Amino acid sequence: MKTIQLRTEIPGPQSRALMARREAAVANGTYHATPIFAAKAEGAVIEDVDGNRFLDFAGGIGCLNMGHRAPRVVAAIREQLDKFLHVCFSVTPYESYIALAEKLNALAPGKFPKKTFLINSGAEAVENAIKIARAYTKRPAVICFEDAFHGRTLLTMSLTSKTHPYKTGFAPFASDIYRIPYAYEYRGEKGATAESFAHHLENAFKRVVAPESVAAVIVEPVQGEGGFIVPPLNYLRIVQDLCRKHGIVFIADEVQSGIGRSGKWFASEHFGIEPDLIAIAKSIGGGLPLAGVIGRAEIMDAPSEGSLGGTFAGNPLSCVAALAALETIEKEGLLERSTAIGKRFETRARGWQKKWELVGDVRGLGGMCAIELVRNPASREPADTEMKQIARYCYEHGLITITAGTYNNVIRILVPLVITDEQFDEGLDVIETALASVTEPKRAALSRA
Repeated sequence: MKTIQLRTEIPGPQSRALMARREAAVANGTYHATPIFAAKAEGAVIEDVDGNRFLDFAGGIGCLNMGHRAPRVVAAIREQLDKFLHVCFSVTPYESYIALAEKLNALAPGKFPKKTFLINSGAEAVENAIKIARAYTKRPAVICFEDAFHGRTLLTMSLTSKTHPYKTGFAPFASDIYRIPYAYEYRGEKGATAESFAHHLENAFKRVVAPESVAAVIVEPVQGEGGFIVPPLNYLRIVQDLCRKHGIVFIADEVQSGIGRSGKWFASEHFGIEPDLIAIAKSIGGGLPLAGVIGRAEIMDAPSEGSLGGTFAGNPLSCVAALAALETIEKEGLLERSTAIGKRFETRARGWQKKWELVGDVRGLGGMCAIELVRNPASREPADTEMKQIARYCYEHGLITITAGTYNNVIRILVPLVITDEQFDEGLDVIETALASVTEPKRAALSRA
């Protein structure tokens, strides 16, 4: 029996009514990838307010690696509800925060002593990682990368590369931030290598900002919003070595790539790097708001007492949910499952690439996988209009997807890792028919011409 069940047109009448209320009551700046209003969810399935069932390939933008309403997570939250909801860790601390910090310190790459600081969101994690790096080095400057996304606050928006919609109208931005090209092989110079991509950092030290002024280099090991861009294997090691050479804190933003999404706890592990600081969020909370910075103890301890914190930072519900989420990933073998999902996707996507020129690139690590759409494989002109058509086709046929990429032309997969093979294939079937719905009419029109 298929998981997808559509009982009304999409969006249905109840979703349309709610959208009308939303337009009257909610700020226009918020965005929806679909016009579908959720009523309940379980595993990798969402049911909307009209009784339609969808497969979820978005996972709340990567927040549900362990699935919607993972049983261990729900049980932990219910148990905590009978104890207390909020006391503030900065006033009367509690054990679950410490237990989670201990667990994250053990999981993060590197055998050196580590400490963890918990907050609420990915942007807060990045902001605090920069604060900690500046406190440790006593330097002001930060180097980031093209096609990066780090958040929507002033500092993280300044670090973010994509202009529309994230930055337009919000200037001026934070100062002492310098941007260099990332190792984007599909759109980089022909024949570029890990070494030639890393030369951009060395060049920046000579022509843009003195290395002794740089507090941190921040990088997503696999770029998320930029389009799931995976760098050459040795690239991040070279960047890390350059940071070590100049006493610069090397920060890995693993907000989207961490907590099992890539087939390892942290995508950094694929590249053999040991970041000084790691920013995490999204799936760490099991569906609740939570984020953190994990790092070398001597760097984490640089800020003075009282300089880090937040009223709801590391709240008790999120801490117990996180511990249960990590247990779920461990006991249900979701790291291995992520790798299997990635292989299953690549097999199908490579077939699409051979069949349709629209599929320009297939890439990813584990369950963090994507295809980049182009109008012409030679020019690699981004197929952004076609991407919108495919995304709409998908949700109208029962599949929730989200797009990515600086050029708005990437389909990314952030499916809950608990999805079954049958469900995953059913979702891939929808993407395949969506690709055909866009490609075949264009091919037929060209043949008639």
